[in-house]
Amino acid sequence: MKVGLWFDLRNPPRWRRDPARLYAFMLEMCEEAERLGADSLWFSEHHGFEDGYLSQPLTFASAAAARTRRVRIGTGILIAPLRKTVQLAEEAAVVDLVSGGRLDLGLGAGYRVPEFETFGADISARYRTLDAQVGELRRLWGEDGVTPGPVQEQPPIWLGYQGPKGAERAGRMGECLLTANGESWPHYRDGLVAGGHDPASARMSGGIDGFVTEDPERDWALVAPHTAYQFDSYRRYMVEGTGRPVPRPVDPDRLRSRGPGRPLSSFLFDTPEKVAAGVREYVAGAPVETVWFGASVAGMPEAAVAQHVNVICNRLRPLLQDAGSPVSGAGTDHRGTAR
Repeated sequence: MKVGLWFDLRNPPRWRRDPARLYAFMLEMCEEAERLGADSLWFSEHHGFEDGYLSQPLTFASAAAARTRRVRIGTGILIAPLRKTVQLAEEAAVVDLVSGGRLDLGLGAGYRVPEFETFGADISARYRTLDAQVGELRRLWGEDGVTPGPVQEQPPIWLGYQGPKGAERAGRMGECLLTANGESWPHYRDGLVAGGHDPASARMSGGIDGFVTEDPERDWALVAPHTAYQFDSYRRYMVEGTGRPVPRPVDPDRLRSRGPGRPLSSFLFDTPEKVAAGVREYVAGAPVETVWFGASVAGMPEAAVAQHVNVICNRLRPLLQDAGSPVSGAGTDHRGTAR
């Protein structure tokens, strides 16, 4: 199993720093992660957050690609229905060119009402829109499509579809599934079969909400406030524009007491050995190629971020390298393109 780092570039008011310095530092961390052996870097997207959440992941991905030479460069995720498909195809092709063919394009349907209003997009049609965009991207990256085209004949598309229905949906489309939850594997496999795709082509990857430390008791006092902010802000923005009440603040100690689970339900905080065990249990035999952890948790100090990147790469990654997928044939996409 491979290990990646995830970046959202949050800059909360409570711990606010100069945004230009934050972006420069996170690019330094991308370089450092590659130097320490990380397998991939992933960048996420939201709009209108008080903490300046990264709004254009492909733009930042291009900068990270120019500063690195080996790591895969991914979006986890990019909200595709907010964009014109041809624009997305062109921007993704540029990142693939800058990176020399290292792009993994993770796409999601989105869920926040204000984001769709800002972009003048129809939130009620987001899944239908994304399904259509995937096929259009495949066409635009082919003959007579966008120019210049990507280095990879067809860059991998990872769909951030959650739950049993979402996993089956991704399978029917023959695309990669962007979750590390082993419970999704049977549904994804059924979808691949129903769509006429070889189950051996299955590819899964995804993020884990958590933090890896050599000394959990020492570091929890630092990490807990950032964890609470991150979870509370997600939960607050999730209901914005829906008329639903804002959820009560989380108790970070209760989140910490659980293993990996559904999004915004748990925070895996422990030693490299225990985190690795939790990841293996969560993956549960599914063809998961990569798991990633956030380099930072909502505005953590630079020294803590640098140490976290170091522990993930030097301590956690070796523990998970031998935890490979038992599924024969995994490791190529549904078109047979070797990775």
